[in-house]
Amino acid sequence: MYLAFYGLKEAPFSITPDPRFVFLSERHRDALAHLLYGIGQGGSGGFVQLTGEVGTGKTTISRLLLEQVPDNTRIAMVLHPRQSPLQLLETISEELHIQLKSRRLTNKLLIDAIHQYLLKAYAEGLRVVLIIDEAQNLSVEALEQIRLLTNLETATQKLLQILLLGQPELRDLLARPDLRQLAQRVTARYHLTPLDRLETETYVRHRLAVAGALRPLFSPLAIRYLHWRSGGVPRLINIIGDRALVAGYVAETPVVGWRLVRRAAGEVLGSQQVGLSKPRTLGLAVVLAGLVLLAMGWWR
Repeated sequence: MYLAFYGLKEAPFSITPDPRFVFLSERHRDALAHLLYGIGQGGSGGFVQLTGEVGTGKTTISRLLLEQVPDNTRIAMVLHPRQSPLQLLETISEELHIQLKSRRLTNKLLIDAIHQYLLKAYAEGLRVVLIIDEAQNLSVEALEQIRLLTNLETATQKLLQILLLGQPELRDLLARPDLRQLAQRVTARYHLTPLDRLETETYVRHRLAVAGALRPLFSPLAIRYLHWRSGGVPRLINIIGDRALVAGYVAETPVVGWRLVRRAAGEVLGSQQVGLSKPRTLGLAVVLAGLVLLAMGWWR
């Protein structure tokens, strides 16, 4: 409803993954380069790990990765990893379009079928990559099962490259002593961090420009406040930015100021504070308490 008021052709802060709105910060470009190298010529088999907080762009990176992998790459994508080891093997077989000879599925039957597929792909000069999203939800048993898949190899190289995408909890999971064998097979790790203040400003202006904006719609202070409340997380920037434009339309304000962003952030986040970490908040509280004590002493 605010599009005509702000002269926009479409909503600039939609959370749907439209490739036209993709903005890659330096960290995103580094992460994508790491993954492409890991599953391409640099991949010697084993695991590549990409972690990041919720909303930092892991799904966007994985979509770009799928668009840029070499033509000789075959991808198996697991989007719902909360499965038993047998179900996980079945999902991988389905993703690779492996024809199974029996309806009575067992671990051995599925592993043998996957092994034969990988050998055939290797003979044809193909690379096979398994991508598991939300990998922090994998059980220890499922992780052990996919670790065993990396044992499938020829005399010269591994037959399967595995990419694990997940939240920071994935790092804690792989640090467990009983998963040290898997952790030792991780050949590349990359952690995706939120946008900094300048990147947030570029991100907002980029999305507005793609949506058809011909002038700045957020004041500089509003963008700084948006970065502070969102913590630089792109998904939160989108949600708060959209709410702020709605508020600006209702108030008939041509340029969204920081107060409208504050109102929008309050609606989205409530009392949740993303912009300040707990240690920093505690530090500010201590400083303020010290100033109060000094003032009281001076007054006395």
